[in-house]
Amino acid sequence: MKIQDLLRKDVMILDLKATSKEAVIDEMITSLVEHGVVTDFDTFKQGIMNREAQTSTGLGDGIAMPHSKNAAVKEATVLFAKSTAGVDYEALDGQPTYLFFMIAAPDGANDTHLAALAELSKYLLKDGFADQLRKVTTADEVIATFNAAEEDNKAKEEVKAAPVSDDKPLIVAVTACTTGIAHTYMAEEALIKQGEEMGVTVRVETNGASGVGNRLTTDEIARAKGVIVAADKAVEMARFDGKQLVSRPVADGIKKTEELINIILDGKADTYKAAAGSSTEEKESSEKLSLGAAFYKHLMSGVSQMLPFVIGGGIMIALAFLIDNILGVPKDQLSNLGTYHQAAAYFKTIGNAAFGFMLPILAGYIAYSIAEKPGLVAGFVAGAIASSGAAWGNLEGTPSGFLGALVGGFLAGWLVNLVKKACAGLPRSLEGIKSILLYPLLGVFLTGFAMLFVNIPMAAINTGLNNFLGGLQGASAVLLGAILGGMMAIDMGGPFNKAAYVFGTGTLAASVASGGSVAMASVMAGGMVPPLAVFVATLLFKNKFTEEERNSGLTNIIMGLSFITEGAIPFGAADPARAIPSFVVGSAVAGGLVGAFGIKLMAPHGGIFVIALTSAPILYLIFVIIGAIVAGVLFGALKKEK
Repeated sequence: MKIQDLLRKDVMILDLKATSKEAVIDEMITSLVEHGVVTDFDTFKQGIMNREAQTSTGLGDGIAMPHSKNAAVKEATVLFAKSTAGVDYEALDGQPTYLFFMIAAPDGANDTHLAALAELSKYLLKDGFADQLRKVTTADEVIATFNAAEEDNKAKEEVKAAPVSDDKPLIVAVTACTTGIAHTYMAEEALIKQGEEMGVTVRVETNGASGVGNRLTTDEIARAKGVIVAADKAVEMARFDGKQLVSRPVADGIKKTEELINIILDGKADTYKAAAGSSTEEKESSEKLSLGAAFYKHLMSGVSQMLPFVIGGGIMIALAFLIDNILGVPKDQLSNLGTYHQAAAYFKTIGNAAFGFMLPILAGYIAYSIAEKPGLVAGFVAGAIASSGAAWGNLEGTPSGFLGALVGGFLAGWLVNLVKKACAGLPRSLEGIKSILLYPLLGVFLTGFAMLFVNIPMAAINTGLNNFLGGLQGASAVLLGAILGGMMAIDMGGPFNKAAYVFGTGTLAASVASGGSVAMASVMAGGMVPPLAVFVATLLFKNKFTEEERNSGLTNIIMGLSFITEGAIPFGAADPARAIPSFVVGSAVAGGLVGAFGIKLMAPHGGIFVIALTSAPILYLIFVIIGAIVAGVLFGALKKEK
């Protein structure tokens, strides 16, 4: 790809007027809309902001590359914009940003935006190139600057493709960022460039969003003096067994290239030892984490994989009950609610199919996080046994539910790791049979029989918890609702928020048939409050917020109604001492009111879009609004004037 083919001169902005991150984004998108590149401002902006929410595209050194592959884009385009004064774009190095490249790619453009990012990286890492762009005054000068640098980049490509010479030390490297886009390729270019300056050949494999690029060969790895892994996600590691290896975040591959290369050259890197049967290594092993951090990491691995099944299946089941309620069911047939009418039965059947995967997926991916691929099958078996309730002496026992699957997932992972250690001393000639036969057989055997015993106490605990929740009334229901609601606002997407949400979704399996879960209703009410509170505060206390913050307050209406608590994070981060306590109070009020009136919810997500699936839709919405007003007024009253 030639980047000049995407750089349209008519959309360029050579003197940005905006002085804040979102305003810069708005100004650039406006240019794309006015010139017919983008058909819908809001749709494209949502794509850009979704990407920014992952990690800032402010790459440092005064450069930002916001990008989106988006249905609102008519043709692939790169918009160049320049700010003379510099903008606080939340760049990774914390410095002002002067040069912007907004990459717009249509949905059907395959990997155009990835290729554009990779191509731009080659230019922007060239010495003096960014400085030249800061001096341009016309669109023609921008294109000319790229043209002048093109020849040098061709020479670099020739260096990459050239056979490895024995005259210089060889280092191999792998770069990867969480999204597999900009930082992956910038680290590649930085390592190659630094190697050239130090008289070292650096071969770099990129693990990008479009796949593995420049895959390292067995010969290159064997001949290399050492390995640099600059990655923020798991990469294939077993091939580096026995080599000097230094593993750092991808940002170090961009900023600390000389240090990384010197560690290898000076022989200061540790020798990497691959675990038997493993093909990947996670960035942080559980051995290096505290017990609590390891538990949370493995739990979230299972929960993140489970949630799509819970959300899809749970809402389908809830719709089945809603259809039967609308069409009417005779009193003597209430036990068949959800399947009485044929239309409802279809929804219930599909929902049950998806919901049935909930516990095996949870346990399976907890085990996968602990023991990698060999743990997956044992974890699935643990979750399935927790779901069926099979126990020693009673193979048709009481399901142990969410708690049983959670314990089963950890148990499966630990048991498989024990199996891997026990098999570590086997001859290398049996290496293949370990992953194909021994790990799955022994893992399923040990986990399955262990679960037959684990299910007995876990089923009793699960039944007791469900009975406790089902019998909550009065003060106890208020307290539980207030605690869960308040937890949703403490860190708005962090561990407290996730813990409350996981608890709420865990109560759904046993409560959907009885009309839903009060705990889940309290959780969702509490999570809706902070973004709505932001809107209330910016509306009632306008003099205490900037124009940009007031505009953001409007977008928080949609986020709050959609149960996207994270919409309030910028306000919480900017003023935590006033914002977070206010949000917690309002969310606790909403959750407590829901608990006090025993309102139930059958869906695990959706906000206002699943409000009909609560047992009292209007009252539920009123309680959310009350919580938002309480939090908004507190936040606005406590906040200092601008």
